[in-house]
Amino acid sequence: MSWPTVHHLDCAPMHPVGGTPLVAHCLLVVTGSGLVLVDTGLGSADVCDPRRLGMFFRRTMRPTLDPSHTAFHQIQALGYDPYDVRDIVLTHLDLDHAGGLGDFPDARVHVMADEYRAAMRRDTRLDAGRYVTAQWGHGPQWVVHDTADSTWHGFAAARVLRSPDILLVPLPGHTRGHCAVAVQQPERWLLHAGDAYFFHGELDLRRPRCPRPVALHQRLVAENHGQRLMQLERLRDLRRADPRLIRIFSSHDAYEFAQLGAESVRPVR
Repeated sequence: MSWPTVHHLDCAPMHPVGGTPLVAHCLLVVTGSGLVLVDTGLGSADVCDPRRLGMFFRRTMRPTLDPSHTAFHQIQALGYDPYDVRDIVLTHLDLDHAGGLGDFPDARVHVMADEYRAAMRRDTRLDAGRYVTAQWGHGPQWVVHDTADSTWHGFAAARVLRSPDILLVPLPGHTRGHCAVAVQQPERWLLHAGDAYFFHGELDLRRPRCPRPVALHQRLVAENHGQRLMQLERLRDLRRADPRLIRIFSSHDAYEFAQLGAESVRPVR
């Protein structure tokens, strides 16, 4: 088996009011059969027309709206053809995770069924603010994973691709259908935990911690805060059980991205 190259991309730098800088940690997985994106950050259309992101998001999160930060341009800068993106695997459909879908109109878009239904219905005030329908107005090729057909280290999972194995690992709480994405590597797994947590200290096994403004933000934007905390404890248990086998990281933590973001991991065959 030929192991893939994995690139770590920040596709939406943000500078929230009263908080520390945030990233939008996306993965570009280069396989023998094409490119796979895990999350997309903000896209070209968001940069061209920031109004569609909503005034509240723009004023509170203060995203850097620069075309060079979009996944499309970063893929080009790495020397790949963005039109070779065959699959996009989403942790969830929040506007800072799904904004780039329109830049890859021919890609299959993998998402959990509960997340797809919540985003299409937008039947609560919270959902109406977090899901921007214009980001998928082009009509993506949705691949909706209705049930978990596999298991992964004690978690229910839905297999997306093989060689390498890429799986959706449901972690509801932040949104109804929020999930992590597991990507197989030769000697470890990468687990992109999405918005299951925002600050690396939350996974600390001795004394979990989180800055108060970040903790408050997570509570306010969670669809089910209690459920999110339960999933976070499960991630701590996973880290405790397999600290070397699984590298867990989240979408927005700049410290984690500083550790992984400069890497282009090309494993030895």
